[in-house]
Amino acid sequence: MSTIDELHELGTSTWLDDLSRERITSGNLAELIEKKSIVGVTTNPAIFAKAMTAGTAYDEQINELKAAGTAVEDAVYAMSIDDVRDACDIFAEEFSRSGGEDGRVSIEVDPRISADREATLIQARELWSKVDRPNVMIKIPATDESLPAISDALAEGISVNVTLIFSVGRYLEVIAAYREGIQRAADTGKDVSKIFSVASFFVSRMDTEVDKRLEEIGTDEALTLRGKAGIANARLAYTEFLRGFGKDSLPEGANVQRPLWASTGVKNPEYPQTMYVTELAGPQTVNTMPENTLDAVLADGGLHGDTLSESADDAHEVFAALREAGVDLDDVVSVLETEGVEKFVTAWSDLLESMGSRL
Repeated sequence: MSTIDELHELGTSTWLDDLSRERITSGNLAELIEKKSIVGVTTNPAIFAKAMTAGTAYDEQINELKAAGTAVEDAVYAMSIDDVRDACDIFAEEFSRSGGEDGRVSIEVDPRISADREATLIQARELWSKVDRPNVMIKIPATDESLPAISDALAEGISVNVTLIFSVGRYLEVIAAYREGIQRAADTGKDVSKIFSVASFFVSRMDTEVDKRLEEIGTDEALTLRGKAGIANARLAYTEFLRGFGKDSLPEGANVQRPLWASTGVKNPEYPQTMYVTELAGPQTVNTMPENTLDAVLADGGLHGDTLSESADDAHEVFAALREAGVDLDDVVSVLETEGVEKFVTAWSDLLESMGSRL
């Protein structure tokens, strides 16, 4: 049994945090499913920006869109939607086998509208309709303004990947938004068993920001806390997941909203490549990872069982120590939430500019 298969036995689904036309047409994505047990895919504006500006895989479609006089933004979405639809088809067997939990492919709404509830809902509907596959998930960021749009989309039967979550406080709001959306769907007679959602909690970015502050503080006590905040943060979120989705917490037939660990590639080369996987393994979770992290997990084989279910006490101790060391965790979260949206806006804008020069 491979390490990835062991993760699945523990209850952690492994998704690939990457997608490109080249992966699809070359057979690489199908090979990752067969040989490395990948059971889903996540995308974001940065991933598509990298894919569409490298190589020649999109050249033919770009030329067709140019000949048709397609607007730049429409062209980028046309290419993204085609990739996501094709990936959904490749994962159709896994989607069926897992009863809809896995075999999922995510596509994100325009990050520039993250502060506009109505625009976010309109685009979520459009993407859901245009991809036209039951295993697509629409990614909506967990900003203050987008939380109601998440409930709105779920209420209409749209499966949602809630992204850019950096704090337990925000995660509690996401759980509430999910509950509201699913209840509204049930109240209007929708089959809630067909509606799925994940809550994407970003891990390594927390360590990057906290570690920077710990190094500025510079004490021995502070430096020993480097590389601990991200895992502790996710473990505290998992505790809230267990509390928030207890028995009879949802309408009959509804699915729990699984936590998804995102940003799980290590940013600090001093840290083990697999730390955000092995330390966040446990029931009813998803870990989406870049391929180099996937390969490291397969090569390392260093799992040590369920590292989530009994982890709350240690996580609380880490957070208490961080506060005692002088780290303003509320400010950390504020910075990360702002930067998270800004990074995707920048990637999206760069992609539009790059495609604009070719259309």
